[in-house]
Amino acid sequence: MELTKEQEVFQTVIQKAWEDASFKQELVANPVAAIENLTGVKLNIEEGKTLVVRDQTNESKVYINIPAKQDIDDVELNEEQLEAVAGGKSIIDPYIIFPFPPKGCFPTFPHE
Repeated sequence: MELTKEQEVFQTVIQKAWEDASFKQELVANPVAAIENLTGVKLNIEEGKTLVVRDQTNESKVYINIPAKQDIDDVELNEEQLEAVAGGKSIIDPYIIFPFPPKGCFPTFPHE
């Protein structure tokens, strides 16, 4: 599986936070600046959105992320999705954050 630019950055940020306590502290306190300083790339965060980072490294706790509810009532499926559904395949998978955030949840990066 080939990673997108966003997924690569996400992995880099998490790895750095695991290895560097001061980076993790800065990431939680000021995520945009910490990520921009680490990557050298300006984040493109949608207006009105805030990037929130929570330290969930305490292994004695189980964390659940409750995402914003998606309005799927008026969604139309394309041909590929219709074929998948007709074959019994689910097109809406459980919302799993790790190892990668779902598309649109992480700031975008300019493509090289």
